[in-house]
Amino acid sequence: MRYRTAHLLTAVTCAALLGYAYYLEYVKYLDPCPLCMVQRLVFYVLGALFLVSGLHSAARPGRFVYAALQVAFGSLGIATAARHLWLQSLPPDQIPDCSPSLEYMVSNFPLGETLDKLLNASGDCASVDWTFLGQSMPFWTLVWFAGLTLWAAFWGLRRPHADRRIFR
Repeated sequence: MRYRTAHLLTAVTCAALLGYAYYLEYVKYLDPCPLCMVQRLVFYVLGALFLVSGLHSAARPGRFVYAALQVAFGSLGIATAARHLWLQSLPPDQIPDCSPSLEYMVSNFPLGETLDKLLNASGDCASVDWTFLGQSMPFWTLVWFAGLTLWAAFWGLRRPHADRRIFR
């Protein structure tokens, strides 16, 4: 598999994950919490980075820069999903109070305060409304972020001429 193909397929994967999130929101009526929205934003950024890197198909220095950005945002996604999982693991008496909705915060608070409230998520992030194989949504987003981060690192550290030999 070549660099360009791998990155374009990964961008499509990010789009599919976002599509599933929108399906759950608009068809299954599961409202995303603030940390879900941050994770969604990270998937958007990762998808865009993989799309641009796939279209650009840069030489080694450029590939390293793209990989560094992808790994940085993937790590942000891992940290956000891990925090989300931690909130879900808290006993009910230790769950923080719920914060206002994202729409309310964006329209009524300064950007810095909105980001602070998003990253220091509230009790609405502790509820588990969806599971797959016994695991909640933040677990699966953590798995995807870890996989995408490793994938980006793998392709970023490879030599460009080695693309012809892998996966054939």
